[in-house]
Amino acid sequence: MAKINWEKESDRKKFWHSASHLMTQAVLRVFKDQNIGLGVGTAIDDGFYQDYDIKDLRLEDLKKIKKEMLKIVNEKLKITKRDIPKKDALKFYKKDPYKTELVNAIKGAKASMFRQGEFDNLCKGPHVSNTSEIKAIKLTKLAGAYWRGDSKNKMLTRIYGIAFPEKKMLIDWMGKKAQAEKRNHLKLGKELDLFSMHEESPGSPFFHGRGMIIWNELASLWRKEHLKRGYEEVGTPIILKKELWEQSGHWDHYQENMYFTNVDEEDYAIKPMNCPGGILVFKNKRHSYRDLPIRSGEMGTVHRHELSGVLNGLFRVRKFTQDDAHIFCTKEQISDEVAGVIELIDFFYTKIFGFTYHVELSTRPEKAMGEKKMWNTAERALKTSMKKMKLDFKINEGDGAFYGPKIDFHIKDSLGRTWQCATIQLDFAMPEKFGLEYIGKDDKPHRPVMIHRVIYGSMERFMGILIEHYGGAFPLWLNPVQAALLPITDRHAKYAKDAMEKMQEAGIRVELDARNESISYKVRDWQKQKANYILVIGDREKDTGTVTVRSREGKILGEKKVEKFIEEALKEIKERK
Repeated sequence: MAKINWEKESDRKKFWHSASHLMTQAVLRVFKDQNIGLGVGTAIDDGFYQDYDIKDLRLEDLKKIKKEMLKIVNEKLKITKRDIPKKDALKFYKKDPYKTELVNAIKGAKASMFRQGEFDNLCKGPHVSNTSEIKAIKLTKLAGAYWRGDSKNKMLTRIYGIAFPEKKMLIDWMGKKAQAEKRNHLKLGKELDLFSMHEESPGSPFFHGRGMIIWNELASLWRKEHLKRGYEEVGTPIILKKELWEQSGHWDHYQENMYFTNVDEEDYAIKPMNCPGGILVFKNKRHSYRDLPIRSGEMGTVHRHELSGVLNGLFRVRKFTQDDAHIFCTKEQISDEVAGVIELIDFFYTKIFGFTYHVELSTRPEKAMGEKKMWNTAERALKTSMKKMKLDFKINEGDGAFYGPKIDFHIKDSLGRTWQCATIQLDFAMPEKFGLEYIGKDDKPHRPVMIHRVIYGSMERFMGILIEHYGGAFPLWLNPVQAALLPITDRHAKYAKDAMEKMQEAGIRVELDARNESISYKVRDWQKQKANYILVIGDREKDTGTVTVRSREGKILGEKKVEKFIEEALKEIKERK
């Protein structure tokens, strides 16, 4: 029995996938008198779900299902895999139209099945080895879900749940869940007017004015720090021809996650990654060894197909922007370049946002592109760079990208949750596939090495993490509303407007609240909106050229000259405290 490493995302997903099978076996037992159709089931970021074509499933039925799940756990059923001919799988599922459709979509002559006790299920895996490994279970909610996410299809019933290898872990999760609900980025995004989600484009956030301020501050910081370190910024198209994706290997290895279109009777794909575009920029002119390393960055918008059931606010989307960079260098420069990226990631995470993090090295996956010798060389180079930077790391065997090994950085937020954001991927395969060259000291062509890397990862996801990490109470430099000016009566409005204009001219984001409401009401409202400073203006302040400063936590910081407040605020913004 292989031990589950809960810090490893692939292990958690494997565990939760197994829990979805456990739930389905329990559903089939509890509702044995029904011919239940089995839709899609999968692990998600926080648990699992499974869709069922079932009659009259109610919330109170979840207790019966959970009870049966625990019974199956105690039966200690071994979980085994077998491959059978597709025709046998079609025969097995002759009464289930959903599984029949899934079997017919399989490429090849074999179908993969997993068995536990009397239950057989079409599945690619992987799974834990025994039902007894699943010790704690909570079924969290019911929802409706169209088959294949298409409203033209039948509405199925979806059960969500979560499971753990220890009961204590479930108790801890429930406590953190309660805290997280208070900081939920979807809830705060609406309350603070940052972004919204709409059915007109599922999985694609609509950023409002205040949300774009945060976005632009993050992007501005990114550009400033990359310019300091010798990066140039590039921009590449969103739609590129099918042949490019065939050449890159995405067509064979990533096609199920891509969107396609046809223009002038030619096939195109909407890019799921920025790398091929960056490669074409590199190929556009001849390079010498004197030019290397070439560091090019791109805030590139990409689209990836995600199942509707896994979409989750800013955390799991279909359209997002990656803060990509691609470094083209010689083999001798790998160690220094990777070390430079590690330094940059550490600067952002610890110096700017105050995150702690841990690091994992993911090695060659089963479905990999390129020779094993090439992979071994790449993995050794990454290990050397991390040791050079005195960086502790874990190894995830078989979790690398299809084109190269990678280093992943997992940050820890204020609730103790970890998020994989930054990554560094070493790639010998793409330069080979695209015939990339530079002219060496010997006047002969040589193949460069390509380093893929991101800092934020996905801008959308990173913003979601920051919203929950700060609970919407952003530091001054990042907050869309840094100060709110509150005149007590109409006769103070002119002075308040003059103060606002001075602050705006200095670069402070300030809003004037001249509503005909009591000052106590307006103070409470701006505390809820989490403005860093609430500036009250009455007769005394108007006569003395001051503002009375309150923090959003309610602490009265006293009267200050408008110019003094501006000076102190600008210092705090500059230092990014």
